[in-house]
Parts: sequence; structure tokens; C-alpha cells
Amino acid sequence: MVDRRTQIIQTAIEMISDEGYAGLSMRALARAADMKLGALQYHFRTSDDMLRAVVGYIANAYDSSFDALKQKDSAPDVRQLVNFVMDDVASTELWGDKLWPQLWAMQQVEPLVSDLVEDIYTQYLKVFEDALRVSGSSEPRAEALCLMSMLEGSTIFMGRGRRWAKEAKKVRKTILAFIDSRYGETA
Repeated sequence: MVDRRTQIIQTAIEMISDEGYAGLSMRALARAADMKLGALQYHFRTSDDMLRAVVGYIANAYDSSFDALKQKDSAPDVRQLVNFVMDDVASTELWGDKLWPQLWAMQQVEPLVSDLVEDIYTQYLKVFEDALRVSGSSEPRAEALCLMSMLEGSTIFMGRGRRWAKEAKKVRKTILAFIDSRYGETA
């Protein structure tokens, strides 16, 4: 069973995903979590405390996701990484395709969020660079950044509820065909 603090954090993430960061206040969160403001402040004294908890929760979800990827018997190849990113297991619990555009915007004004996004992308970049190096890439950093940009950009265009969401399967197939042609089918 999920504890009350975690339920509140999940509600805050849902609010950010649905209404944007501007819609998140302690009062609005208390209403959405069906509790009094004082009860919310028992768990999070200030909005900064609440935001730290939200950022920590998101970071833990992505850390767990990366840890699961690293625990496989062998290092993932480029194709496995692309599938991992497109599947984005961590985001299913985090409303990822709706949350990430909000996080990108929030990182401009919230140092905690900026640090979170940078930490996630740093892990992401390292794993991609390693796989590209193994595949023989002469420019693993540049290729990793290119692939990351392409994959992250697909969230903007084909996330749930987006205009081109119905094209997501075809885009995935096209991205994988590109990966196969560039790095080999067992890449």
C-alpha cells in the first residue's frame, strides 16, 4: 500500500502533468489530494519541501529504471537502449510524455528541477556513449546527443494526447530501422 506522503507526491506530479507547474500550489495540491492545507503542511511544510520531494521521487524512478537496465548480463547495445528510451518504463508511473515538457519548462526557473533533468540526461548520455563506443562509433558523444535529441523530441510530437500520437508506432519502426541501418540489426 502506498503511504499518504507518496500519494501526495503522485498527485502533485499528475497536477504538473495536466495543468502545468503554474497550477501547483499548496492549496491546490491539498484540494486535489482531498485534504486540508494544514494536513498537507504536516507532510510538506513549504512548497519548496514539496517540490524537493517531487524531484526526489522522479529522480528515484529514473534511477531505478537505469539500474534495472545496467543489471542485465551484458551492456545494452544501441538498439536495446533506443527501445529502453522509447518504452520509458519510469514514465508510465510519472505521466512522462506529459510531465517531461513541464520539466523542461520548469528547469528554466527551478534549480532543483534543472539539476534533476541534467542528472537524468547525464546518465542517459553516458549509457548511450558507451554503447556507441562498443558499436564502433568514431564520434560517440555527438551520436549520443543526436539520438537523445531525436528520441526526446518524439515525446513532444507523439506523446499521449498529442496531434501525432497515432503515428508513434510508425515513428518507432522508422527509428529502429535507422538504428539497424546505421549500427546493424543486432546493434
